[in-house]
Amino acid sequence: MQSKKVYIGQMLLDKKIITQEQLDAAIEHQKATGLRLGQALIDLHLVKEDQLLKLLSEQLNVPFINLREYTLIPEVVNILPEFHARHFRALVLKKDKDGYLVGMVDPQDILAKDEISQLLKSPIHIALVKEDDLMQSIDLVYRRTAEISTFAEELSLELGKAQELNVTQLGENVSVADAPVIKMLKSIFEDAVQMGASDIHIEPDEHVLRIRQRIDGVLYEQIIKEKKIIQALTLRLKLIAGINITEKRIPQDGRFTIKVKDKTFDVRLSTLPVQFGESVVMRLLGQSAVKLNLTKIGMPDTILIRMRRIIAMPNGLLIITGPTGSGKTTTLYGALAELNDSTVKIITVEDPVEYRLPRINQVQIQSSIDLTFARALRAILRQDPDIIMIGELRDGETVSIALRAALTGHLVLSTLHTNDAISSVMRLLDMGAESYLVAAVLRGILAQRLVRRICEECIQDTELTPQEKVWISAVAGPSYAQLTYKNGKGCNYCHNSGYRGQIGVFELLELNEKLIDALRDRNMTEFSHLAKQQETYRPLALSGLDMAVKGITTVSEVLRISGDTFFNEEKKETDTSSQAAK
Repeated sequence: MQSKKVYIGQMLLDKKIITQEQLDAAIEHQKATGLRLGQALIDLHLVKEDQLLKLLSEQLNVPFINLREYTLIPEVVNILPEFHARHFRALVLKKDKDGYLVGMVDPQDILAKDEISQLLKSPIHIALVKEDDLMQSIDLVYRRTAEISTFAEELSLELGKAQELNVTQLGENVSVADAPVIKMLKSIFEDAVQMGASDIHIEPDEHVLRIRQRIDGVLYEQIIKEKKIIQALTLRLKLIAGINITEKRIPQDGRFTIKVKDKTFDVRLSTLPVQFGESVVMRLLGQSAVKLNLTKIGMPDTILIRMRRIIAMPNGLLIITGPTGSGKTTTLYGALAELNDSTVKIITVEDPVEYRLPRINQVQIQSSIDLTFARALRAILRQDPDIIMIGELRDGETVSIALRAALTGHLVLSTLHTNDAISSVMRLLDMGAESYLVAAVLRGILAQRLVRRICEECIQDTELTPQEKVWISAVAGPSYAQLTYKNGKGCNYCHNSGYRGQIGVFELLELNEKLIDALRDRNMTEFSHLAKQQETYRPLALSGLDMAVKGITTVSEVLRISGDTFFNEEKKETDTSSQAAK
């Protein structure tokens, strides 16, 4: 490595990549923003980042490593503590007999190199890496799992010394703010937020404690051997959530707010008595989600236009359907966010209230005092609302009141648990709704699912399996089976899963005159046939396949959310016809 410091501006001038005027402009930008000169040049589009890094690599005689394609070994990376990795913008990439290979954003930082070498107690060799890639890698690799295990051991030892667990001390005494139980919970939340988890599961087993995180719809598990700490964790969480700490025989629900890494989260907590203790599940709800609208949830333009037309109607019923975890509530809140202004009164009935929205009156269902959906709805109708949102159509009484509210000049939004849009109508009739009432007020049904996005860092072409080809040919025709599809090979950024993030797949059915006539006559076979003939109707299977063709998701993900629905379609139509006849 050269001993003389390389000056980026002069190097680019010498190579005639930039002019003196451009360099002066970059220096002014650097002074104004406090950025490094290299970043200032990139921000002003005077040089491309890859071009600059390649030149620096050659000039400094150090290799450039693309972290997006480099396989990181967590045990090696963690040799350098996270604080120093972030402070020095450095990452340990490899260990060999000659020392350590360390990726650095600034290989010319002599003080940082000396500090890292002393910390590692070994010679180091430097490689150049992108700053954005390095910071992203730090977030993904420096997990809190080891820290959580350490605090679990400390907590177990502390509990072992005491004859009994001091609930008051765990919950209320400020002097024990540094107790292992507090540290452990802090680490659990920090790790979950860092990994983008939507839920945290704390589950007691016979001999171990399992901590699981749901990331992009899939659970990832950490096993803690110190099972006896579950009581301390559960007690502390119950105290924070404001629920009864002495009651262990029945399920309980609570909520609280936490701040992690300058982000505020509403935490919805649920406890459930199980064989070996109490299972605790916490849903993390980012408060920024309340700013969502229908554009931001990933709804295609063709469906978005029709959806906005429905919610702009002065009255009627819109149903959003899908299984648990399909994003129905997010879509409902997105619709409410667009409707929410000072000229309309919106009241919601929810169980539970997930997000608190300004200007909207939100009612929390409480079965313990007989505040049910039906009872709350009756009271709401006397509150002069314009728009009513019902968290779920659970029973015949709720359905009946919702239909009559829509009939008397209100716009009603709600959810239903069914497989697709067409079967939702049959479900309403099964719940005792009169077909003429449903036909009079139903404006549209939106069915949706969540599929995992392919990781953009490791996306690649893939070969379809024979089963996938058969399914695609049956759904969309043989020509679709000949197209090129993508998957993710797995990398550091997606935990080697090939997926990163989720996106909605939607199916919107709008009612026209022919559908209304078939529904009024309770002719569900004709209703189903006419719905499928509708020019604007595109079933979930085809909507998902559109995304797979574009390389957004994989065929296996689309098959997971819609394959059974498609293959059972003929059986469902037969069942629907027989039920209608009855």
